[in-house]
Amino acid sequence: MNPNPPENKIIPIIRQLIWVYFWLLLIEGALRKWILPGLSNPLLIIRDPVLVVIYILAWKAHVFPRNGWVVSLAIIGFLTLFVSFVPLWDYLYPAGIAFVSGYGFRSNFLHLPLMFLMPLVLRPEDVKKIGWWTLLLIVPMSVLMIAQFQASPDAFVNRTAGGEGEMITAGMGKVRTAATFSFVIGVVAYFSMATGYLVWAALNRNVYKNWLLFLSAGALVIGVAVSGSRSVVGACAVVIASLAVVLVLRRQAVNRLGQVLVITVVIGYLVTKTAIFKEGFTVLSTRFTEVAAASDQSIGAGLISRILENFEEGFYAMIRAPFLGWGLGIGTNAGAKYLTGHSTFLLSEGEWTRIFLESGPILGLAYIVWRCAVVVRIGWLCLVSVRANNILPLLLFSAGFLPLINGQFGQPTILGFAVFTTGLALAARNADEPIIKKPARAKTDAPRAKRIVGRRSAYADRLHRSAKRRDQSNGSADR
Repeated sequence: MNPNPPENKIIPIIRQLIWVYFWLLLIEGALRKWILPGLSNPLLIIRDPVLVVIYILAWKAHVFPRNGWVVSLAIIGFLTLFVSFVPLWDYLYPAGIAFVSGYGFRSNFLHLPLMFLMPLVLRPEDVKKIGWWTLLLIVPMSVLMIAQFQASPDAFVNRTAGGEGEMITAGMGKVRTAATFSFVIGVVAYFSMATGYLVWAALNRNVYKNWLLFLSAGALVIGVAVSGSRSVVGACAVVIASLAVVLVLRRQAVNRLGQVLVITVVIGYLVTKTAIFKEGFTVLSTRFTEVAAASDQSIGAGLISRILENFEEGFYAMIRAPFLGWGLGIGTNAGAKYLTGHSTFLLSEGEWTRIFLESGPILGLAYIVWRCAVVVRIGWLCLVSVRANNILPLLLFSAGFLPLINGQFGQPTILGFAVFTTGLALAARNADEPIIKKPARAKTDAPRAKRIVGRRSAYADRLHRSAKRRDQSNGSADR
């Protein structure tokens, strides 16, 4: 029998296409802003043909995930797609309904199976190599962000998707820098993923070269400072905070923590002395202060309140939404562009609110419960990996679980990073060490077999009889 059946030769091709997906995720915004601004709208789905080919090849190679998560997602997705024709029938032609609802199906459902496929085809060395490029590319990313930070809001480097308009400002005449992405949300997702890889490599010897760690660490700190975004700070902080879970579950997994802290302090001290960091930190701290003053809350309470408001608004929308919703896809920017000619939020900027208003309280709730349940399940698996002396899955999961719960999937960059980072977290579990369980003690309740003693000599017999008599206790008579 051939040990390598023909379909196994397809798996390396799938790996290469996953790399293409990764590169397109990084340059998609640059294409839409600077290189091909006239094709900004079609480029929203530039990764979709690659994804479809991945699925076709995975099915042919018998590695397409057929678990309960994918099956239940398909059921919810196709039901939502078909039901959307009912509320939209009186307003759009069937072709228009198919376009708008099809884009909504693409945003909500099409990409999610990829995160279950990645661990089936990616090897530990593939996950490590993706991390190497992630850390290396954060250096030119930060250099570009510095250029955007220092340039005026109307400069070429600060154009938005389509080549027109300006980036959102952070304050003091500075923009929220977006690097190669369409919006700053891409920086949020990319920097949090890079933080996960950086922490993992710093706590494990010989993963990457020291020069790469030093360069990427300095670039990450400066990039966060000039981002002008509170979300970038919060996302990176969540990844670092996940080390507390590691310390509780398996402290020996971070045996270099003390050394890393010393190096971090040294690098941080050197970076904070640079002029660009000081200016960026001033803008960022001013933004934190202004937002806290406007909301009459502390900085920490303001961040928590901002997150909770999205969930509260979602539950309020669930009560008020039509039973069948307004139609899948009309709450996305692309759907709004098709319906009104302008890229905007027709229903709501909040993800849960959009889902309920599009799909109704029943199918919308089913989809949201699915997303929350899969986060809980994957989170549990990553905790198991920590017990198996592998902390990378938890670090990557901490970078992707919030977008997976409540991220705006209508925005392609958020969707792409939520799926890709979570898929990497699952693929990183392939490097788990086996958990050695202590062998169970043998039962002692079974009756012992009688010892067979051969015939003793007369001398030995007298010795045993005398020893037996001495074992008896007769009080003071024996003393």
